[in-house]
Amino acid sequence: MPKRRIALISTGGTIEKTYDELRGVLENRVSVLDVMLDMLVLEGVEIERVKLMNKDSLEMDEADHTEIATTAIDLAASFEGVVIVHGTDRLTRTGDAVVSRTNHPPVPIVLTGAMRPYVMRTTDALQNLTEALLAVQLLPPGVYCAIHNQVLQFPGVEKDRERGTFVQTSPDDAP
Repeated sequence: MPKRRIALISTGGTIEKTYDELRGVLENRVSVLDVMLDMLVLEGVEIERVKLMNKDSLEMDEADHTEIATTAIDLAASFEGVVIVHGTDRLTRTGDAVVSRTNHPPVPIVLTGAMRPYVMRTTDALQNLTEALLAVQLLPPGVYCAIHNQVLQFPGVEKDRERGTFVQTSPDDAP
């Protein structure tokens, strides 16, 4: 049986931050996504990593959002799904950028991230990555955010800073 081909775009964000013990800070230095993927049993899936950038999303500008959106749309033409690992502070800007460039992608495009880095003991990173990888295989074509045991559809996704998660602001658009 052929494997389902999924493109995984890494852009950085909290999910990929590591601790710099010399400076005492969490920062985007090296991607930890390969370590996370090695922990998962991914039967029937072939993942192609696309290392686009490694930035905190607060450092992203409109050109970065455009680059991520364009890359995702291009990959959607040759993969059965696209997952974008992104910083949560500006994740919605990229999701909206994808939607503004294509209302009907040929496959699901799923954004995810984490509120706490993978290297922390109380991280949500592995859960969110796992959920995104499953969601991209089950959802119909569209642009989504998979995080904290929920799937939200763009447009109409916002980060709820008080609750520390994402919410659907347009319930009519929910999957």
